[in-house]
Amino acid sequence: MLATRRLLVAAALACLPATTTFAQQAHITLDWAPHRAGGTLVPFMANVISPEVTDQGMVTFRLEAPRAQEVQLSAGTIAAALGSPTSTWPFTKGADGTWTLTIGPVPQNLYVYKFLIDGVSVVDPGNTIGGFGNQPGYSTLVVHGRGPAYYDARPVPHGTITRHVYHSPVLDGERELFVYTPPGYDRTKAYPVLYLLGGSGELAGGWWTDGRAGFIADNLIAEGRAVPMIIVMPNNQVVHRTDPKHTELTFRLFDQELRRAIMPLVEAQYRTVADRRSRALAGLSMGGRHTQLVGFKALDLFASFGVLSAGDPESEKTTPAFLADPDINTKVDYLLVGLGTKEDTPTNRGVVFHQILEKHRVAHDYAVGGQGAHDWATWRWLLHERLLPNLFRPRK
Repeated sequence: MLATRRLLVAAALACLPATTTFAQQAHITLDWAPHRAGGTLVPFMANVISPEVTDQGMVTFRLEAPRAQEVQLSAGTIAAALGSPTSTWPFTKGADGTWTLTIGPVPQNLYVYKFLIDGVSVVDPGNTIGGFGNQPGYSTLVVHGRGPAYYDARPVPHGTITRHVYHSPVLDGERELFVYTPPGYDRTKAYPVLYLLGGSGELAGGWWTDGRAGFIADNLIAEGRAVPMIIVMPNNQVVHRTDPKHTELTFRLFDQELRRAIMPLVEAQYRTVADRRSRALAGLSMGGRHTQLVGFKALDLFASFGVLSAGDPESEKTTPAFLADPDINTKVDYLLVGLGTKEDTPTNRGVVFHQILEKHRVAHDYAVGGQGAHDWATWRWLLHERLLPNLFRPRK
C-alpha cells in the first residue's frame, strides 16, 4: 500500500508544471522563501499548510481544530509592520473544522507570532520554523521578496558558528556561548572581536537564529562592507528577570562574567587582537543597558559600542564619568544608538539617551529604521546597516 501511494504521488508530481514550487517548509535547502504559496507539500506530521505567503505578501494561516470555539492570530511584530491598531486577528471556521485567516500585504521580513486557541497561546502546529528564548516558544513567519534578503543565506563564503559550554566561576554553573568566525578564518592571524548581547527575553542563541547575525556578517564581508571579525554571542542572563534584585545585581554580575569567564575563554581559544580598539560591546534592549552600565565603565576593554533599542535616561547619574570625560571622543572609536521606526517617540529611553549624549557632546551615530518596533526587524536592520559596517574601521 505504501509503495503504491508513493508511485501515485510521484506520478502526480511529474504531471505538474516545472515552475511549481515544492519548497513549502521542506528544509531541503536554507530556502529564502519557505512559506511561498504554490507548494503542495504539507509539513511532515502537519494537517494543513500554514503559513502560506503569496509573492504579493498576502499571508494565509490555517489551523485544523474542529472542537475549538475561537481562534486568533497574536502578532505584535506584524501589527507594527502594518501600522495596525490591533495585534490580534480572528480566524474564520470552515465546515470541515479548519480555521483560516488571510491578512496583508505584509512587508518582506521575518515575524514572530502565535495562535490563541480559546484563549490559550500556542505555536502554529503547521509551521516548522520557530524558536524560543527566555520565554515560551513561538512561530516565525517568513515573508519573502524577489530574492534572498540581506539576512538570508546567499551563495557567498560562509563563516562558522561554534557552541561553547563552559563552567562559570561567577554563577557556579554550566553556561553556553556561541562564536562566529568569518569565512576563511585563519588561526595564524588575529581578528577584532564584537561581543554581541541579547535582551531579557533572549538566550545565547538568539542573535544567530532570530538575529541572523552569521548570514548578515557573511553577506557584508562578501560585499566588502564589513571587516572580517569574530562575533561572540554570550548569554547575558545572569539574574532572572523577575528577581526583585534584578537591577541591583545584573550589572555587577555580568561585569564579572564578562571579565572572568567569557573573555578569557574567547581569548584562549581564538586568535584575537588583544587591544581595546579591536573590541566592541553591543546589545539589544537589556543587552543595550549592559553595554552602557558595564561597557561604558570598561574603557580598558572596549573602544566601540552599540546600544540598540535601549538607553538609560538616568545616564547622568549612572555613568557620569563617561559623559564628563573631556577626552571621551578620542577614547571611543564608534558609538551607535539605534531604534526601530515604531519606537521613535519623544519619551522613548533611546531618544532620551541620544539627547543626553548630544547635551554632553559625546559623538555618536544615531539611527532610526528597520520598519519594526522593539523586535528583531529593528535589530537585524541595525546590525546590517550600521553596527557591522562601522566597526573596526580606521579613525577619521
